[in-house]
Amino acid sequence: MDLLKPELGLLFWMLIAFGVVFFVLAKFGFPVIVKMVEERKTFIDKSLESAKEANARLSGIVAESEKILKDAREQEIYILKEADGMKAQVIAEAKQQASIEAGKLLTEARTAIQKEKEMALRDVRNEIAALSLGIAEKILRKNLSNQPDQRELVDKLIDEARIN
Repeated sequence: MDLLKPELGLLFWMLIAFGVVFFVLAKFGFPVIVKMVEERKTFIDKSLESAKEANARLSGIVAESEKILKDAREQEIYILKEADGMKAQVIAEAKQQASIEAGKLLTEARTAIQKEKEMALRDVRNEIAALSLGIAEKILRKNLSNQPDQRELVDKLIDEARIN
């Protein structure tokens, strides 16, 4: 047993050293380590929460961009329909304007034709008047008492008028 006594003394001092180290670690080391672990855990939790928020925002942005694209397509369709309507309106207005212009030209042409017709009739009347005067002059030159000669003269003048 004497051999165990020196080992017990060493064990005793080792136990005291362990107790002192444990006490110092428990008093000063463990709280710092636990605090660092808690801070790290808090940082990781915050990072995970930030990642979730970023993912949610990204999903929101994706949904918003899809909505914007959908709205843009709808607006494009609306603009194209409106442009088609405007095109049809412009074509209708152009046809109406062309119709009005054609009506004006037709009216002007009819007026010009009417004036030409009136001038031609005036010329024909003047010509007929001149022929009538010529016939009257020739009739006066002849002897008006002879009935067959008068008839022959009138027929002759009518034939001349047809030829002219």
